[in-house]
Amino acid sequence: MHNPAITQVPIDETLANRWSGRAYDATKSISHAQTIALLEAARWAPSCFGDQPWRFIVWDKNKDAASWQQAFDCLVPGNQAWVKDSPLLLLTIADTLFNHNGKPNRFGQYDTGAAAENLCLQASSMGLMAHQMGGFDADKAREVFAIPAQFNLMAMVSVGYPADIASLEGDILSRETAARTRRPLNELFFAGTWGKSVD
Repeated sequence: MHNPAITQVPIDETLANRWSGRAYDATKSISHAQTIALLEAARWAPSCFGDQPWRFIVWDKNKDAASWQQAFDCLVPGNQAWVKDSPLLLLTIADTLFNHNGKPNRFGQYDTGAAAENLCLQASSMGLMAHQMGGFDADKAREVFAIPAQFNLMAMVSVGYPADIASLEGDILSRETAARTRRPLNELFFAGTWGKSVD
């Protein structure tokens, strides 16, 4: 399903076409080369001091179904209902300490978000669909995948080829077909001082 953003002024097509859909084509896998391209896009995100605080765990359903299932089992039921057809799952993780000096890195989560968005935009440019999710059991994922306490678990991401929305039903279908909306610019962006909206 093609569902571009309706923007106030034109923006780059990759940005406008990035969409967190839920209908995945269960018959199409993602190649190793495609996976590496997604990770390269994330790797080249900007970060404070160039520290690259992000870590990603990648699970490919077609190469290691057991590990993919362990990751899937960490998702909340509402996400499991549609993620089941996604061939690729990832977990984005942020280091709480700088690599170069071991001191607390308050930008780690911000930078990890930038890496995740790079991955999502790369997916869109490749005809894939990426969907970031906060709905997962972080404690369970930390235990199952032996993630050290120094790292914050941020979001799960599903990636795959989009499918016809006929594969969805009920509330998931309603959310998938709902109009894409965003709050108006003047509520989010300020000119020169807090609360003075950008014209």
